[in-house]
Amino acid sequence: MKHSDLLIGGSWQSSREGSRQLKDVVSPFDGRTVGQVAIAGPADVDAALEAASRGAQVWRRTPAHKRSEILLRAADLADERAEQIAQVLSAENGKTLREARAEAGRSGSIIRLAAFEGTQLYGQTLPLDANPGTGLDKVGFTLPQPVGVVVAITPFNYPALLVNHKIAPALAAGNSVILKPASTTPLTALALAECFIDAGLPEGVLSVLTGSGGEIGDRLATDRRVRKISFTGSTSVGEHLASIAGVKKLSLELGSSAPVVVLPDADIELAASAVAAGGYANAGQVCISVQRVIVHEDIHGDFLDALSAKVREHRVGDPEDDSTTVGTLITEAEAKRVESSIRRAVDAGARLELGGDRDGAMVEPVILSGVDPAASIAQDEIFGPAVAVTTAPDIRTAVELANSTDYGLSAGIFTNNIDAGVQYMREVDAGNIHINWTPLWRADLMPYGGLKASGVGKEGVRAAVAEMTESKTIVIHGRPWN
Repeated sequence: MKHSDLLIGGSWQSSREGSRQLKDVVSPFDGRTVGQVAIAGPADVDAALEAASRGAQVWRRTPAHKRSEILLRAADLADERAEQIAQVLSAENGKTLREARAEAGRSGSIIRLAAFEGTQLYGQTLPLDANPGTGLDKVGFTLPQPVGVVVAITPFNYPALLVNHKIAPALAAGNSVILKPASTTPLTALALAECFIDAGLPEGVLSVLTGSGGEIGDRLATDRRVRKISFTGSTSVGEHLASIAGVKKLSLELGSSAPVVVLPDADIELAASAVAAGGYANAGQVCISVQRVIVHEDIHGDFLDALSAKVREHRVGDPEDDSTTVGTLITEAEAKRVESSIRRAVDAGARLELGGDRDGAMVEPVILSGVDPAASIAQDEIFGPAVAVTTAPDIRTAVELANSTDYGLSAGIFTNNIDAGVQYMREVDAGNIHINWTPLWRADLMPYGGLKASGVGKEGVRAAVAEMTESKTIVIHGRPWN
């Protein structure tokens, strides 16, 4: 798949930089070139901003039912092209084809949810006569409207899911969008964007800028024509964007070190099966991947035995092989980083129960036990196929350990004690909390976002549509009639 031009304002255009620069997109599994994309420069960013500014005016004046019709056509196209998108996704990302098909297969439903929510932008009436001195001659209400130009910046780990969760709600609310996908996974973003373009989006409403994140992202973030930034990525980059963005709306879904607590009354087999899935999906490259398991000391041995048996069933290898359950990391450099983190944990006193061997960009699923809760393997986001297990003597200590990092995106607990479950949901500072499951679960319609250093704002289609609108207060002043 070769894209020698840039998708600006809904059409393929040559770069305005004077020379056509192309970047190879390579498979992290075997290093083969799976496609090429054009590299955007400053002049291309300006062109996209100009197009988006014009497109925003057209799109906001398009009735919601017509916007919905276009999005529904895009959803149908995403369904028709799901296998093609999955193949591209797996090739450039390295996740298993099974995972890629599941991800690409959600595209149509996410777009349909957005199409519906875009037709449900209700305001509210205001009881102005409750204000002392105000009579019945005034009527007040709120009126929602699109924010205007939205910049969406997406990471490599879910290049279909997270693109859809940003651009579909933005478009449904009546905004124009400039999408900056991860440099390692641009092909999936372009394939999805083509579904919206082919469905009939007006000129200027959607652009996709491929190239350097630092150059393109900073230029977009600081431009005053941009009224909203929706970013998913590392906390450090999120903090940087917040520091340069100026006065505009921000949604930041950032890092995590997601905890799972397992209490003595829990179903250990259920907990082990869920952690074995939730800690290694997408080779652990998930912000809500299980990273820390805090097990009650009375069942520590039983849980480790059960978890080890489940994790041994994983198969690492060719993402296109149906027997593969854990694919590659996004680059060999990332795999080396994960390998180094595991070695440092062992050097600090943790025990390597399972895995850890690396072959190129692949890392065998890892279980570490006896992990110091203050160690970097527990405190910092590892973003790889490794689970760190520690112990706690009671629910109170478990809650303290769950809250012991700077992050607060998602958390889980396994228990059959309703009191412990309620205490956990009340006292753990995380944006998403799961009772009797791991953090690795998300419905596309639910609000989704973190606390603390894990970010600000919410995704999930309804929440995202709300984040991508603004509200005006309208007061009609009549004359008193009595």
